Amino acid sequence: MKLPLYQRVALRCDLTENPFRRGDVAYLVDRVPHPSGGEEGCVLEIFNAVGESIAVVTVAESDIEPLDADEVLSIRRLPELTPR
Repeated sequence: MKLPLYQRVALRCDLTENPFRRGDVAYLVDRVPHPSGGEEGCVLEIFNAVGESIAVVTVAESDIEPLDADEVLSIRRLPELTPR
């Protein structure tokens, strides 16, 4: 299913190269073709709890899913981004 741009989505899996985990919410801001014809990529912008942009990542389209009305958001601390 092709999700529309500029919508909130959830990660379907942990991202190994950064602190973002399954269930984290992001905005789908762009799509990029795979350089060798594989699965299309999705560019996501991730915000902290107060609405500040903290990261832009690219994932495979199969790594995201739409949000559902019966889901609820929660928070967790990201030690790498916490001011010292």
